[in-house]
Amino acid sequence: MFKKLRNKIKSWTQNLSKESEETEEEKSEESKVEGSEEESKEPLDKIKEKTGEIGKKEKKQKKKSKKDSNKEKKQEKKDKKKSKKKKQEEEEELEKAQKKIEDSNKEKKQDKESNEKEISVPMKFDAGKQKYEPDLEKIPEKIQEAEEKKKEKKENKGFLGLRGSKGRKIKITEKIFEDYSEDLEMILLENNVALEVSEKIIESLKQELIGKEFSKKQVEEKIYETLEKSIKEVLVEPFDVVEKIKNKFQESKEKEPYVILFCGVNGTGKTTSIAKISKLLEKKGLSSVLAAGDTFRAASIEQLKKHGDNLGKEVIAGSYGSDPASVGFDAIKYAEKNNINAVLIDTAGRMYTNKNLMQEIEKVSRVCKPDLKLFVGESTTGNDALEQVKAFNESIGIDGIVLAKADIDEKGGTALSVGYVTGKPILYLGTGQNYEDIEPFDKEKFVEKLFSE
Repeated sequence: MFKKLRNKIKSWTQNLSKESEETEEEKSEESKVEGSEEESKEPLDKIKEKTGEIGKKEKKQKKKSKKDSNKEKKQEKKDKKKSKKKKQEEEEELEKAQKKIEDSNKEKKQDKESNEKEISVPMKFDAGKQKYEPDLEKIPEKIQEAEEKKKEKKENKGFLGLRGSKGRKIKITEKIFEDYSEDLEMILLENNVALEVSEKIIESLKQELIGKEFSKKQVEEKIYETLEKSIKEVLVEPFDVVEKIKNKFQESKEKEPYVILFCGVNGTGKTTSIAKISKLLEKKGLSSVLAAGDTFRAASIEQLKKHGDNLGKEVIAGSYGSDPASVGFDAIKYAEKNNINAVLIDTAGRMYTNKNLMQEIEKVSRVCKPDLKLFVGESTTGNDALEQVKAFNESIGIDGIVLAKADIDEKGGTALSVGYVTGKPILYLGTGQNYEDIEPFDKEKFVEKLFSE
């Protein structure tokens, strides 16, 4: 789901590594400059000590000769350094080239289908040394040829193709983190993650990364690990509805049914979700009766009755315009009389901004005294679902959440946010049009899906 986020993390870790290396190089250069300045000051101090014993003329001559001598020494040092550096660069280039050739040869040996010969190091005869030595000019051509041949087969399975000395650590500073965290937060917001949730995730990353050192391989792994941990902390652990129904029915002396009240705005799939949960309970060996508490919407009663016919379930209904609380109450009495395990009460969809309708559902809740109040929302509505669930939670105090259309949700942020802002768990996900297309919410499975390809 978080495809853009995955790409950003890869880009981020590459840049973090580069910036960290550049900072180390700058520090190294600064220390070299400071060292050279101290060396240049030392001969001058020695000259000053001797000036009291030498005459003015001799002093000037000696000073001049000392300077000339120092210049010559410095020039010699520079020349030595240059030649040494050049020699080291040649040796390093040769070593790298040989290593690349060795790596290429190893890969070719492992490839059973390849009949090509191993790459040999090009040699040339050095007349001065009277021996053959590696031809540095031809080595790059050989390497390029080898790389072009293996380009399609070779995949960089290391850390994003980054190279460096073994054991090098990357230290992430606050400045570097701030530069990239804004982009990361924007991607979370684009994926329907609420602002407060994205801020919590970024803060968790900050605490885990800033000021700490990681190897190049660990940086990306640490970011994913922290993200997964933060997301799991945001999601509230769901409980087992089936077990709750069984426990109440078995423990109560009068075999009282477990009452579930469904609420939400218009068109989010409450009625269909009721039918799906009824089917799910049946698979677990539990009976249920449906209550047509939506006495406002045209054809709502007929819709629930049609589901009841398909599932072989009894539907308790009144007339349009009747009191939905009385319909729910009648369904509970029917369940008690017929030894039915659960009562599923449908309600009219209502906008959370309509105070009169919100007061009506409060009445249904007071009269029916449900054991479980479920908010039904759509995974695809994004931040609007947050305002909906907040309003219903403030009105009747929901106990759990059902998210419909989870199968077509490409972002996943709504599921992260609705539970966090209410502190209530997601219990079920609707995953299709059939009665069987509903599943209990699984945190581990959900997080795995978020970061899957």
